[in-house]
Amino acid sequence: MPCPEDPMKLHRPSGTLVDGTDPIFLTPEAAGWTFTGLRVLRLAAGESRTVHTGEFEAFVLPLAGGCTVQVDGHTIELTGRDSVFTRVTDFAYVPRDAELRLTTKSGVEVALPMARCTRRLEPKYGPAEEVPVEVRGAGQATRQVTNFGTPGVWEHADKLNACELITPDGNWSSYPPHKHDEASECEVVNEEIYYFRIADRDGITPSPTGFGMHRTYTADGALDANVAVRDGDVFLVPHGYHGPCIAAPGYPMYYLNVLAGPAAARSMAFCDDPAHGWVRDTWAGQELDPRCPVTDHRGRRDNI
Repeated sequence: MPCPEDPMKLHRPSGTLVDGTDPIFLTPEAAGWTFTGLRVLRLAAGESRTVHTGEFEAFVLPLAGGCTVQVDGHTIELTGRDSVFTRVTDFAYVPRDAELRLTTKSGVEVALPMARCTRRLEPKYGPAEEVPVEVRGAGQATRQVTNFGTPGVWEHADKLNACELITPDGNWSSYPPHKHDEASECEVVNEEIYYFRIADRDGITPSPTGFGMHRTYTADGALDANVAVRDGDVFLVPHGYHGPCIAAPGYPMYYLNVLAGPAAARSMAFCDDPAHGWVRDTWAGQELDPRCPVTDHRGRRDNI
């Protein structure tokens, strides 16, 4: 039997990655890998912050509120949103070796998904109305995938891939379980971060009350993690199959996926667990959950 891995090294509950007033400061070194990182900054109304990107390219992705991004002589205004459950947001790409200045009039919580990279590109604005919203799966596996920073949609990055998901309460996502930990005909190597937000009973306001479930495992049984995740938690996926993510009834689930790896070309290619891949074939005969998509650039679909 292989020596079992400790899943608690991969699950980082809310509050364990804080840096001052910022909820998340996760470097690749702290994660135990090479490429992928995440910061979540919290700025009060009228506050400014300077961030040096160093070896990392990043997206500036408002989670709540809006901000102004100043970098390399560019000024980018991000309208943002009230909550990750209310709208698809605009965003910005910022390069490595840059001094990034963030300012906000009304306060902002902003994610910086990051990847260690070699090429230095120009800053670029991503309009919310150009972000594709995909409904994936069917039945109780219906979910929304917001492809703001994925290959084929956003090509202006060296290593960084990112997308957002919203799983209606009671539904399953990241399913069937899949992996991307070796170079093969169907997958590439990527380190992946899951950053969770869980809505309260109103379906909009992130809250510590609700919860969901996340599973990551390897075929040999060395890793077998089944954890309850709450608002603000992070789960690291260095290898192995991951999925499902399950939103508990009453509590919609959001997560930000951040991926990067050693491949020369950006890719999010994966292989399903062969034990469960057959589930995809059943979706053709099922209806989509009418709650999806939950949002687009105009706001919540139930308000449009």
